[in-house]
Amino acid sequence: MKVYFLGTGTSQGIPVIGSQHSVCLSSDEKDKRLRVSVWVETEKASLVVDCGPDFRQQMLNSKCQHIDALLFTHEHADHTAGLDDIRPFFFKQGAIPIYAHQRVLKNLERRFDYIFQTENKYPGAPSVVENEVKEDQSFSVNNEKIVPINAMHGTLQVFGYRIQDFVYLTDVKTIETSEINKIKNCKVLVVNCLREEPHATHFNLEEVLHFISLVQPKTTYLTHISHLFGFHEEIQNKLPEHVFLAYDNLVINM
Repeated sequence: MKVYFLGTGTSQGIPVIGSQHSVCLSSDEKDKRLRVSVWVETEKASLVVDCGPDFRQQMLNSKCQHIDALLFTHEHADHTAGLDDIRPFFFKQGAIPIYAHQRVLKNLERRFDYIFQTENKYPGAPSVVENEVKEDQSFSVNNEKIVPINAMHGTLQVFGYRIQDFVYLTDVKTIETSEINKIKNCKVLVVNCLREEPHATHFNLEEVLHFISLVQPKTTYLTHISHLFGFHEEIQNKLPEHVFLAYDNLVINM
């Protein structure tokens, strides 16, 4: 399995437009972060989790040639706004399967009505095949089993996903014990960590380290990182063993 970090930043990305914050002015490429997304390639399937406004650039950077499915965590724009840019994949492959909570599918239908339209459809618009993700119901893409993991982003439900021994969670603030049990003993955990200070809807550093202690993964990568967290190199030096700060275009092989 190959995991490619397409983006590791927050909803504004780093640098933030117009910001004079020192991290936004950093010359270190690891401090430049597109909106959060990941590409997981197994022997059976090529899967992208979330499709934010940087999707086009991320596909060019990663040289991804084929997508078997798009998995959505939730409906916020930094995770969905790039849906129109699936067009090149649609032109090559046909309608692209998407997987999401029913609430998220309805949200996408409203915002991208021309994609979901069936009559008098504009010929240049892409098409998708909708698949509802339900709590406690695993599903398969090309016979690759995917286990949804239910969590809360403040008061909004979000899905994470387990694929073999890899778990991807983002925009998580709280998670029930029953869902934590689905994650335990994974080899690689990717999870959001916004900053050191508490936040209303995201794990901060203290919370994520506690969560890691409950899950006990072999290796953890932190993502969905704010410029307020600090410089990549300085943060990494603070982290415990086997916990790493992810960065854009990082590739890990499992």
